[in-house]
Amino acid sequence: MTKKERYQIAIDYFEEQIPIAETELIYDNPFQLLVAVILSAQCTDKRVNLTTPNIFRKYPTPDKMAAATFDDLFPIIKSISYPNNKTKHLIGMAIMLMADFNGEVPMTVNELVKLPGVGRKTANVITSVIDKQPNMAVDTHVFRVSARLGLTTNAKTVLEAEKQLIKNIPEELVHRAHHWLILHGRYTCLARSPKCNECGLQSICKHYKKVKSEK
Repeated sequence: MTKKERYQIAIDYFEEQIPIAETELIYDNPFQLLVAVILSAQCTDKRVNLTTPNIFRKYPTPDKMAAATFDDLFPIIKSISYPNNKTKHLIGMAIMLMADFNGEVPMTVNELVKLPGVGRKTANVITSVIDKQPNMAVDTHVFRVSARLGLTTNAKTVLEAEKQLIKNIPEELVHRAHHWLILHGRYTCLARSPKCNECGLQSICKHYKKVKSEK
């Protein structure tokens, strides 16, 4: 099986099984999504979605959040992982949005990564979700699933995985493929106990073939 064939089988499967592929974070505008994605680092979307309504009520815009103090914001997000750092990041992010971007969330990766709390993965999420740019955010699910299926080969870092996926996925599908891989990893291709018997990608999955050969 060629790499092109492997990718096409995966794409066809996801097109059929997950025709609507989008983030599970709840947001109404780019600023809210940016807040949610910053909070989601090493935290579940479910927990973030329970927390953000209170944040958005009190700080609906960057200028409101920029004026917040640590003691104002911290109690609202203390149930989120790493609340100390994330409180500082959110306030710093809002201050920079006001100072450098007229309160608007920029839509390039290079500009976004200048913001406190925003790395390449977060910037890729924002630009792909909001603007449908062909940017691939590689989180733990994407990294794991793409390796198991054989979509990536010997990728040692998330950047290596990102480059391989971008190279082989049609540009117009990249923003959707990000969610396909996340959702497949979240609900089927679990880290510890993948539900291989429920998966329709056994024919291309290197992990499944390896496990089967060991039995």
